[in-house]
Amino acid sequence: MTRPERVRLGDLLVKQGYLSAAQIDEALKDQAATGRKLGRILLERRFVTEDQIAMALGRQMALPYVNVDRLNLDPDVVRLLPESQARRFRALVLARTPVGLQVAMADPTDLSAYDELCRLLRSEIELAVVTESQVLEVVDRLYRRTSEISGLAKALEADLGEVADFGQLLSSNGQEDAPVVRLLQSVFDDALQVKASDIHFEPQEGRLQIRFRIDGVLHPQTTADLRIASAVVLRLKLISGLDISEKRQPQDGRFVVKSRERPLDVRISTMPTQYGESVVMRLLTRAEGIQNLDDIAMPAAVLRQFRSAIARPNGLVLVTGPTGSGKTTTLYAALDELNTPQTKVITVEDPVEYRLDGINQVQVNEKIDLSFSKVLRSALRQDPDVLLIGEIRDLETAQIGLRAAMTGHMVLATLHTNDAASAPTRLVDMGVPGFLVASALQGVLAQRLVRRCCVRCQTERPLAPREAEWLAAALGGEARVNVQRVGAGCSHCNNTGYLGRIGVYEFLDITRSLASAASRDDPADFLRLARQQMGSHTLRHQAASLALSGVTSVAEAMKVSYETDD
Repeated sequence: MTRPERVRLGDLLVKQGYLSAAQIDEALKDQAATGRKLGRILLERRFVTEDQIAMALGRQMALPYVNVDRLNLDPDVVRLLPESQARRFRALVLARTPVGLQVAMADPTDLSAYDELCRLLRSEIELAVVTESQVLEVVDRLYRRTSEISGLAKALEADLGEVADFGQLLSSNGQEDAPVVRLLQSVFDDALQVKASDIHFEPQEGRLQIRFRIDGVLHPQTTADLRIASAVVLRLKLISGLDISEKRQPQDGRFVVKSRERPLDVRISTMPTQYGESVVMRLLTRAEGIQNLDDIAMPAAVLRQFRSAIARPNGLVLVTGPTGSGKTTTLYAALDELNTPQTKVITVEDPVEYRLDGINQVQVNEKIDLSFSKVLRSALRQDPDVLLIGEIRDLETAQIGLRAAMTGHMVLATLHTNDAASAPTRLVDMGVPGFLVASALQGVLAQRLVRRCCVRCQTERPLAPREAEWLAAALGGEARVNVQRVGAGCSHCNNTGYLGRIGVYEFLDITRSLASAASRDDPADFLRLARQQMGSHTLRHQAASLALSGVTSVAEAMKVSYETDD
């Protein structure tokens, strides 16, 4: 291809009508004063958009403008250009062509970058134009560190030799070039890149297995020699302040690590297993912040009921669901709404997952006998308006929470039940008197998370007979379909067909009739009345509706049904 010519971006944008003369003069003065790139100044001042710059460059240089969001890129082709060079030159290899490679650049007028790309790729190049943000998004998504992590694991294995030198590992604390440090940094970077919620280091017979949980599903990352497991666990214990001499008891801790220039809160849990200590780390990115109730895609009717319940001056509101169903996200969103200068909020958590400004958060610590019940008794003497109980685990905690709800406090708490209707009977099973549940409980929100179908690779697929039967039963006369829209798998969703998750919710408002049934200690009658009151506004019905509209698959929706029908 002919080497591109340099063009003046400002003149080009004025010529094509995207900028006025006054705007370009203002931007050029800023450039002269700061030395920054003109394109960055124009974007920051919102004179133009990235798409307008890219289209203007493409039109001037007779190059195609490419929206990579609409392309199913081959990761192996994209990775023909090393990640560092892709970031440096803001360039992507899009595809192989009959004469060479198609390469998209955010700045095709950069002649030195073009020459360097030709040298690195050793191929004829057909240029296209792409926005800088799309380049960085694709690089973050497709340049996985699997081979790098495997290589670092082998380097660590060689560094340790036949016997781990723990003295050397201890003395290397803080040395960023130590093999174990570089291995862990690469694991954290890769986990953040693919939006993993958890990292699992699992010692197996003869190997160390590393897996990531992405959108609620575990994915193998790589395996390494078992001999490095002790070195990895030791390093993680050191940085999280755990007892490195204790290998027979489970331990919990937390630490903060910087990954991809972002602080990452890490919650760590160790547990002794047959072949060594298993480590699971929950990753919490500070940049995400706390969502508000309007952002968590709760159905309007459920959101209205939940808001009404938490706005009351007193009472207990429960959020139920299995581990990883988003209960903490919902409760923190509720706290964010209740947190005002006139309201004192105290939380009792194990552990404290997010730090909330203006809220008094207490971490439970069983090692020093700082239990939920003990903290709650003290918290009630701190004159709170709102109390959050991280989890109701025992009778004493349940009774304190319910009595607090009856004495002028709004109490929010989580409980492990399959659905909303089961929550009051679960409290009674724990030993709480029925009259106490009936007097204090205001409402129960049950929730699940299901995976979203990837919209970029959605295609129609026939329903299996069992899926069609389930969908018809869940939605009644609403569903008589034979096909569903599901993700086929592409580079955007790592060939899984799913990208991201969405919540499924149901809310049970404890009315007078339900409170009366709860006080009679007749679980069967209470469940019948509760399900009658909720009608079609159930987890199962909402999950089926999402499947019918193509938001999720029928297979994902059926998982909710299996859990709630148990």
